[in-house]
Amino acid sequence: MRIEDLDLRQAVLHNLRGATSEELREMITDAITTREEKALPGLGVLFELLWTHSSPQEQQHMLSTLEAQVNPPNA
Repeated sequence: MRIEDLDLRQAVLHNLRGATSEELREMITDAITTREEKALPGLGVLFELLWTHSSPQEQQHMLSTLEAQVNPPNA
């Protein structure tokens, strides 16, 4: 399988295959810290995995957290 034959989602998952939880944490932290836009698709794919494998209660918790962050009380 050639990486150039994959769509973006498949390419991200291919590149992360075999990653440990610590490696995933480092990747997420680095992407957030450096604020490089090229990391956004990878974070999106990770969020998609998180969302699709979360219970409705976990999804609601994520939504509440996101809503609080995009609508700060003193905005």
